Amino acid sequence: WSQHFFVQLSKSTKLQHSFTIRNALFGMGNPLLDICAVVDKDFLDKYTLKPNDQILAEDKHKAMFEEIVKKFAVEYRAGGATQNSMKVAQWMIQKPSKVATFFGCIGEDRFGEILKEKAQEAHVDAHYYEQSKEPTGTCAACITGDNRSLVANLAAANCYKKDKHLDLEENWKLVKKAKVYYIAGFFLTVSPESILKVAKHASENNKIFGINLSAPFICQAFKDSLLKVMPYVDVLFGNETEAATFAREQGFETEDIVEIAMKTQSLPKVNKKRQRIVVFTQGKECTVMTKGDKVETFPVLQIEESEIVDTNGAGDAFVGGFLSELVQDKPLEQCIRAGHYAANVIIRHVGCTLPEKPDFH
Repeated sequence: WSQHFFVQLSKSTKLQHSFTIRNALFGMGNPLLDICAVVDKDFLDKYTLKPNDQILAEDKHKAMFEEIVKKFAVEYRAGGATQNSMKVAQWMIQKPSKVATFFGCIGEDRFGEILKEKAQEAHVDAHYYEQSKEPTGTCAACITGDNRSLVANLAAANCYKKDKHLDLEENWKLVKKAKVYYIAGFFLTVSPESILKVAKHASENNKIFGINLSAPFICQAFKDSLLKVMPYVDVLFGNETEAATFAREQGFETEDIVEIAMKTQSLPKVNKKRQRIVVFTQGKECTVMTKGDKVETFPVLQIEESEIVDTNGAGDAFVGGFLSELVQDKPLEQCIRAGHYAANVIIRHVGCTLPEKPDFH
């Protein structure tokens, strides 16, 4: 009898866990349809693209989106940094579905429909703000060797409106349900007021708010918006290039990644109950993380150069893996391990694509 009782108890505990974890992770960002293609150097030069970069499309890039489709074999995928991270977190967790909620803006068009289908396939609970003024945003991923140059044409993604979507009662309810929040820095170019509303909610309710530096241009051109959000940031992600740019812009006067992490950790913070955690990845070099008053380093998983298919999406995958454990209250070391695992899986595939199930213990 007692054995039967415990079996029932563990079943009901699992069920309870399923319900408490549903919508526990909240992401908001730019939903983009990725247009991926292996291109040549001439193509990069024609549009003055660096081999490894991420930029917003300017007028001179508009023709590029048509040319890439005509000239190269392209693949379409659901993308956008935050949406990728939500997809990976959900994949790592597997069950229940809809652990991750995602908000962003799309157009009322075919690409928008594809994004909706892809979110459903990934079991992410996507609630898009749909409008007809602008078409669904796209991101050209121009791949040469193991480099990738990303050019984002935000279009609809740029039209997200706090008052038209985030503030609506049924949507804000989903925000309140979450306990971990993550927004890529890219969204600072779209709706800083939406980010602040979510960040303040997290801070006031002692929940966890994470943001990503995302790209050097965010640390430069949008540093004022970034600094307004920073007091509410519990977990800050970035890579070594972004960290160096951030340090220069903040006048840290150091290029040492460990020092940059410590100085970033000690920037002013509103919720004193949680010390800020700073996590900087460095490609194949060690990941650094602040813990208490020291910085720890964690080696990434080894991989043969020949096994690396595409590093696009590795950073988003790292964050997704990290968040999948964080939302389950796992120790930070476990979060890093999960991040490294997810990134290691992603770079073996083209784009942010995943095998059916993870093999992470």
